[in-house]
Amino acid sequence: MPFAVDKYKFLGGLAALAIAAPLAAQQPEKLEPGTMAARMAACTACHGTQGRAGPDGYYPRIAGKPADYLYNQLVYFRAGRRQYRPMQHLLENMSDDYLRQIAEWFAGQHPPYADPRPSRLPAATLERGRQLVMQGDPGRGLPACVACHGAALAGVLPAVPALLGLPHDYISSQFGAWTNGLRKAIAPDCMADIARRMTPEDVSAVAGWLSSQPVRSATPAVSLPEPPPLECGSQMRAEGRR
Repeated sequence: MPFAVDKYKFLGGLAALAIAAPLAAQQPEKLEPGTMAARMAACTACHGTQGRAGPDGYYPRIAGKPADYLYNQLVYFRAGRRQYRPMQHLLENMSDDYLRQIAEWFAGQHPPYADPRPSRLPAATLERGRQLVMQGDPGRGLPACVACHGAALAGVLPAVPALLGLPHDYISSQFGAWTNGLRKAIAPDCMADIARRMTPEDVSAVAGWLSSQPVRSATPAVSLPEPPPLECGSQMRAEGRR
């Protein structure tokens, strides 16, 4: 039955194409040797194409972050102020000039943001997170996140990062790193002080609310909020001068 044989071969070919198509889509893009994109392959292997974020819910988006912020973090990883051994090994022999090139390249990348994942936290917990982000808790000395990271939470030039478009696990882990001294900034280290005033329930609420919000603006504000919280203002300006 020639027709039957041909039919099954044809259907088998369609099945093979159906399987191969998504696999092909997952293959890394071809990079022109010697270009900055090719040189950044070691970074995008974890942080995603153009730095759009890793698929595992931990590696953050670095695309479009302010160049000074990215540069400061690279310096901190290299110096051990931020503790993550793969990053320290990757950066230990890189010059300040090359770190600046890396920061500026990723700052200039603007791939689209993925849709946020809905949070599984109770509505009351998410509302608590929203209040902490938008209003803070003055009675406990917790400034609102928007006071330093901008009204749209898109960051502030030259060195304050965006808070939206980040995965829940990454946000939570960074609060833990500040609390435990695994992540440090130049003095006064306001985020470490703030993190230590927060309860685990606060951290979960803030991470849950932030990670479930869509990105409405990807453009960092051009200046610091006025006036920034006293405990953060001097550090924000010092970070921007690095």
